[in-house]
Amino acid sequence: MSVRELVVLGTASQVPTRHRNHNGYLLRWDGEGFLFDPGEGTQRQMLRAGVAAHDLNRICVTHFHGDHSLGLAGVVQRINLDKVPHEITAHYPRSGQRFFDRLRYATAYRETVSLREAPVDTDGALAVTPGYTLEARRLSHPVESFGYRIVEPDGRRMLPDRLAAHGIKGPDVGRIQREGSLNGVALEDVSEVRRGQKFAFVMDTRLCEGAQVLAEDCDLLVIESTFLDEDEELAREHGHLTAGQAARVAREAGVRHLVLTHFSQRYTDPEEFERQARAAGYEGELTVAHDLLRVPLPKRR
Repeated sequence: MSVRELVVLGTASQVPTRHRNHNGYLLRWDGEGFLFDPGEGTQRQMLRAGVAAHDLNRICVTHFHGDHSLGLAGVVQRINLDKVPHEITAHYPRSGQRFFDRLRYATAYRETVSLREAPVDTDGALAVTPGYTLEARRLSHPVESFGYRIVEPDGRRMLPDRLAAHGIKGPDVGRIQREGSLNGVALEDVSEVRRGQKFAFVMDTRLCEGAQVLAEDCDLLVIESTFLDEDEELAREHGHLTAGQAARVAREAGVRHLVLTHFSQRYTDPEEFERQARAAGYEGELTVAHDLLRVPLPKRR
């Protein structure tokens, strides 16, 4: 059975707190695992969350501030220690290549795993597979930053009543799916479009076109909301979003489930982020993230 869920490993911005680890997010997408922004302590959080190095297939770093990347050294060494048998691909801004190199080889260890480097320097598709397309879009932050988006291709949902009406059953169901028609009956006559799911990961950024494009029509959007609305000037100065701004991005993009994260340590009441997001008009499902939370993707439309 396929599993699609977000495992939140850490939710703090800039510095960890007593209750929040540095950033870290694992997306389980069927048989693959995407690790986003492994901040300091990610390896230990993976252990606490029941995430193994073998679960990782891609590592996606939005930018090279420490709270989003300092855990990379430990994660890279762990996948080598555990001798992960498959190739792992690392995506990160090409402009931060020197930082990636330092983190990859921070200390001595034995390399046993194929870690493929696939740096990002422009908007567009990074990988196309039968199950998804991984895309990147540039964000607005004091250092170069990219957000990521996973898009599943649309499929077909077979309709039992229409199949029965045309006398199609058993192996013939698979045949019409493969061939597109059977005895004069078109696939479109016995099925309907099943919309592919969409996921986006938007970290440190001001309001910008890239954030909106990434969020468009997403089933699940993970987005930073470092500041509350009363500190909007601070957010703009430091290249971040407020809770209300993040919610407006989600509302305008038609997001089904919004996950707010990356909170400044200056705030002690996480419920205020939800209140401000609702005040901004977002009416979909809303989660204020905390460490070790699991968030399933919404059921298909």
